[in-house]
Amino acid sequence: MSKVKNRVLRFLGIVLAAILVLGVVALIVMSGIAPRLKAAAELRNETQEAAVPVVAVIPPKRGTPTQEIVLPATIRAFTDAPIYARTNGYLKRWYADIGVHVSAGQLLAEIETPEVDRQVEQAKADLANAQANYKLAETTLSRYQDLLKSDSVTKQEVDNFAGNFEARKAAVQSSQSNLDRLQQLQSFEKVYAPFDGVVTARNTDIGALIDSGGSNPAKELFHVASTERVRIYVDVPQNYSRLAKPGLTADLSLAEYPGRRFKATFVDTSHAIAEASRTLRVEFDATNKTGELLPGAYAEVHLQLPASTTTYVVPVTALLFRSEGLRIAIIKEDNHAVLLPVTLGRDFGGEVEVVSGLAGDERVVISPPDSIVTGETVRIAKPSGDKK
Repeated sequence: MSKVKNRVLRFLGIVLAAILVLGVVALIVMSGIAPRLKAAAELRNETQEAAVPVVAVIPPKRGTPTQEIVLPATIRAFTDAPIYARTNGYLKRWYADIGVHVSAGQLLAEIETPEVDRQVEQAKADLANAQANYKLAETTLSRYQDLLKSDSVTKQEVDNFAGNFEARKAAVQSSQSNLDRLQQLQSFEKVYAPFDGVVTARNTDIGALIDSGGSNPAKELFHVASTERVRIYVDVPQNYSRLAKPGLTADLSLAEYPGRRFKATFVDTSHAIAEASRTLRVEFDATNKTGELLPGAYAEVHLQLPASTTTYVVPVTALLFRSEGLRIAIIKEDNHAVLLPVTLGRDFGGEVEVVSGLAGDERVVISPPDSIVTGETVRIAKPSGDKK
């Protein structure tokens, strides 16, 4: 019995040892597999998370209620006129050179017209002759009318002298008109300034042959411009033409006056779009008491135009150029992306103006990935200051 008992105890010991060895082996195996399974699960989760793009979002900025556009402009004198001669002759003397300020009616030059002077003398003689013939015809007619009362002459003779009297009267009127015309032409020997202004050009000198303004081609003697006020002409693009109306303000800037602005007031428009440029001609006026604004100068007009619609400003990096058109990516509440078609306005360099397509409450993606599509799930990056 003791032998059997010993055998049983030995067998049980072997079984327990085997179980213990198997448990140790199983423990060793499990301790190696579990971390690998955990690592594989973590890697799978990290891969899935990495596949979801992370994007940064910002709200769009509301645009200003007014918008400034800068357009090229030309400065013109408020009143500008070339001065031509109205008679032929030679320049006797001039009294105003370029840069001289003149008043209306001031003498600018004198023209010597010997031919016209001789014609005036001849016209005076013709008038005197016509007047003498007229008086003789008047006296003869009066005598024959008296003789007709006594039937000393015929009615036909009186009618003949009456007709001669009317012809002589008409000859006097014709001679007088011709004399008046020549005297008026003679008065053009003196050239006067038509308005207050400054002489901007003198194109003649003493002894120069002068042709009347009716000749072709005519040569101007002087050029006079009134510059105490100036006109500014600017061509406004068609898409802004409806905003060019009374109340529109403008500032004028010139390269020779850096940092300075000159105020200009709206006057009127041409009320027609130029077909060649599709622009509207707009006139502004500006005071120029100091004479700093020179006619003919190039300038830039800064127009403050009221915004016709609500606009928003976004970074240029938010734009997506797709084959179907320009798009901006926004993120909905469920973190799904949506690509919105937009229309741009002005370009501010790093930012652009969006005139349609945004409502203002969107979350706009900055620098979206090129592969982003509508419906794609994304993760929103936390702000750099958020440590959570």
